[in-house]
Amino acid sequence: MGDQIQFIVEKLNQEPFRKNYNLISFDSLESLQLLQLLSDVLGEIDPKHAVDIREEPPEQTAKRMLNLLGILKYKPPGTVSDLSAFRQGLVTGSKPVIHPVLHWLLQRTNELKKRAYLARFLVKLEVPAEFLQDDTVADFNKQYEELMEAFKNLHKEHEQLKISGLSTAEIRRDISAMEEEKDQLAKRVERLKKRVETVQNHQRMLEIARQLRLEKERAESLAQQEQEQKSQSFHAEQKLQRAQVQLKEMQHVVADSKPESLMKKLEEEINFNSYLVTEKIPREMESKKTSVYFLQKVVTEPAMTRDDVTAVEGEINELKAQMNQLIEKRMMKYEPTDSKFSMYRQQASIISRKKEAKAEELQAAKEELSSLERQAQQKSSQAHELEGSEVMTEDEFKQYVSKLRSKNTFYKKKRLEIAEITVEYGILQRTEELLRQRHEAIQQQLQAIEEKKGISGYSYTQEELERVSAVKSEMDEVKGHTLDNMSEMVKKLNAMVAEKKASLAPVIKELRQLRQNCQELTQERDEKKIQYDSCAAGLETNRSALEQEVKGLLEECAQEESNYRYINCLKRALEMQLQRAKEEMKAYVSPEAQERRKAVREQYTRIILEQENLGKKLREKQKVVRESHGPNMKQMKMWQDFEQLMQCKRECFLKQQNQAAIGQVIQEGGKDRLVL
Repeated sequence: MGDQIQFIVEKLNQEPFRKNYNLISFDSLESLQLLQLLSDVLGEIDPKHAVDIREEPPEQTAKRMLNLLGILKYKPPGTVSDLSAFRQGLVTGSKPVIHPVLHWLLQRTNELKKRAYLARFLVKLEVPAEFLQDDTVADFNKQYEELMEAFKNLHKEHEQLKISGLSTAEIRRDISAMEEEKDQLAKRVERLKKRVETVQNHQRMLEIARQLRLEKERAESLAQQEQEQKSQSFHAEQKLQRAQVQLKEMQHVVADSKPESLMKKLEEEINFNSYLVTEKIPREMESKKTSVYFLQKVVTEPAMTRDDVTAVEGEINELKAQMNQLIEKRMMKYEPTDSKFSMYRQQASIISRKKEAKAEELQAAKEELSSLERQAQQKSSQAHELEGSEVMTEDEFKQYVSKLRSKNTFYKKKRLEIAEITVEYGILQRTEELLRQRHEAIQQQLQAIEEKKGISGYSYTQEELERVSAVKSEMDEVKGHTLDNMSEMVKKLNAMVAEKKASLAPVIKELRQLRQNCQELTQERDEKKIQYDSCAAGLETNRSALEQEVKGLLEECAQEESNYRYINCLKRALEMQLQRAKEEMKAYVSPEAQERRKAVREQYTRIILEQENLGKKLREKQKVVRESHGPNMKQMKMWQDFEQLMQCKRECFLKQQNQAAIGQVIQEGGKDRLVL
C-alpha cells in the first residue's frame, strides 16, 4: 500500500498535474478533495470530465465517474457485494476505493487517453427493437454502423502509418530523387547507345554482355543458396549438439535414478493428471458454462434503467436476508451427529481447497518452468549464434573457473622456474664457452705434442671408441629397463582385469534382475497409459457431445426469447395504434364541437385549408412580381447608370482639384525664387 501511495504522489507531482504533494499531505486529503483529484485525473484522460465537483450533485459525479471507468474497462476487486461497496465508496470518497483507482489510472495514462478518444466514436448507441421497425430509423442505424466500421479501419491505417514512420514529405523527396535518377540513367543509356552504334558487331557484343550479366546473377544466386545451405547446416549441427546434450542429461538422470523413483514420479504425474481431468477441469468447465449462460442471458435482456437496477438490488438483499434466516434455522435444528458431520465436511472442504490451491501452484510452477526453459534455450541459441560455441552451465562455469585458477598458479610457478633456469642457463653458457676455449687450447697443445712424437690422430680415435662404447652400454640398459617395465605392466593389467571381473559379477547379476523388472514395469505402464488414453478420449467425446447439445439448447432458448420479445413489441405497437384509432373515432363521432376539433381529421382539414389560402396568396404575389419585373429591371439599370455617371463626375472633380493644387504650389515656388 505504501508503494502504491508513493507511486501516486510521484505521478501527481509530475506534468501535467504539478500538485507538489508528499506522503503526509496526500494521506491527509479529505474525501471531497480526493474526489476532485480523481475528477482532475479523469479530466486529463477525457477533457469532458474536467469539471468542478462542487458545481454538480454527488449522484451526477458518481454516475459520470462510473460511466468513464466502465468505458476504460476498470475492474474493481471483489464480488457483487464488493461492487456495491465500491459504488458507495466512490460516492463518499473513501480512501481504500479512490487510491487503487488513481494507481490504476496513473499507471496507464497514455493508453487510457487513446481508449477514451476511441470510446467517443465506438461506444454504440443501443436503439430499442420497436424503433428499428421503422425503415428510416433502421437505415440511419445501418449507416451509423457502417460509419463506425469505416472509422475503425481508418484508425488502424493511421496507427500503422504512425508505426511505419514514413511521412509524405520524405516520400515526395524520394520520388523526386528517383525521377531525377531515372532521367539521368535514361540520358546515360542514350549516350551509350549512340557510342555503341558506331562499333562493329555491336549487337553480338550486346548479346554477349547480356549473357555475362545473366551468368553473374546466376552465380550470385548460387552463392546465396550456398550460404543459405551453410547456415541451415550450421543450425542443424547446433540442433544436433543440443539434442546430444539433452540426451546425455537424460542418460545421466536415468543412470543416477532407480526404477522405484521413476515409478514414483510416474505415479505422482498420473495422479496429478487424473485429478485435473476428473475434478479440477470439469469444475472449471461448469463454472465457465454457468458464467457464459448468465452473460448470454444478460446480453439478450433489454437495457436496464436506474430504477430497474435498484429494484434488482432490493430483491438481492431480500434473498440474502431469507438465506441468512434459513441458515440460522438449520443451525438451530442441528443434532450432535450432524455437528460432527459438519466438522468433517468443513475439514473436507478445507482439504479440497488446499488441494486445489496446491494443484494450481503446481500447474503455475510447471508453466513457469517450461517458459524459463524456452527462454534459456533461446538465450543459449542466441549466444551460440553470436559466439559460435555452446553456453556453459553453472557447474561447468565453476569447474572452468577453478581450472583457470589452478592453471594460473601453475603458470606463475613455472614462470618463476623458467626465470631461474634462464639465469642458470646464462651462467652455464658462459662456463661452457670458457671450457670450450680451454679445451681448444689443450687440443692444440696435444696435437703439437702428437706431431712431435709422430702419432697424430691418436686422441681423436680414442675418444670415438669411448663414445661408441658408452652409447652401446646406454642402449643395453634402456632395452633391459623397457622389457622389465613391459612385464610388470602386463602383470598389473591381468591383476586389475581379474579384480574388476570379481567385483562386477554381483553387480551384473543385480543389473540383469533390475532390467527384467524395468521391462515388466514399462510394459505395465504402457498398458495403464493405453487405458488412461482410451478413458480420457471417451470422456472428451462425451464432454464435446454434451457441450454441443447445451450450446444448441442455449441458442434455441435465446432465439425463442428474442422471438417472444419481438412479438411482444409488435403487440404493444398494434395496441397503441388501435387505441389511437378508437380515440380518433370517438372524437370524430362526438356531438360536441370541441371534441370534434381534437380529431386528427379536423386538424388536417384545417391545415389543408390554411395551406390552400397561403398558396393562393403566394400565386397572386408571384403574378404581381412577374408583371413588375421588367419595369423594375429597367429602373435598376437606370440607377446603376446614374451611379456610374456620378462616380465618373466625382473622379473628374477630384482630378481637377489635384491639378489646381499642384499649379498653386508651382506658382508659390516661382515667387519664392524671384524673392530670393
